[in-house]
Amino acid sequence: MPIKKYRKPFQRWLEKVLWCGEYHNIYVWKIRKTAKSVGQNLCVAGSSKVNKNTTIGDCVRFHGLKVTGKGNVHIGSYVISAGDCLIITQNHNYEGNAIPYDDTMIVKDVTIGDFVWIGARVLILPGTKIGEGAIIQGGAVVHGEIPPYAIVGGNPAKVFKYRDIEHFKKLKEEGKFYKG
Repeated sequence: MPIKKYRKPFQRWLEKVLWCGEYHNIYVWKIRKTAKSVGQNLCVAGSSKVNKNTTIGDCVRFHGLKVTGKGNVHIGSYVISAGDCLIITQNHNYEGNAIPYDDTMIVKDVTIGDFVWIGARVLILPGTKIGEGAIIQGGAVVHGEIPPYAIVGGNPAKVFKYRDIEHFKKLKEEGKFYKG
């Protein structure tokens, strides 16, 4: 049997499996199967996992994101996360009836606004709210509230700069969104 006979069909199949956007690779399929709701044009380019309480906006790109716990997670539209990112939505109760902690869990929601860029190996802790247009530097440990347009980094993540808000709003108004 000549191998050339199978080359074109295999290439078409491979494009469908690996292509993001309207096509669904195995990672996209798993996210759509698990999440509460998923917008259009989800792109998942690396092993990713969400919980059943996750809502995802339009044109979101994951390159290896994992959501753990039973809390609600809202991920806005045009959010991009690099590889090895972790969102935690619950923690052990260390003030309960046993030490170091008891059997109860403390569950807190996580909200990520539209147009947020999350760098590689970012850890987002329970109860975090990240505002629109924020940039999270790789390796940051994020907790609490991150203001819109802030650029944060470190452990714990601290604001060290803000985006040019007027420029951001102009690009947003003109519909100039990264489409990868």
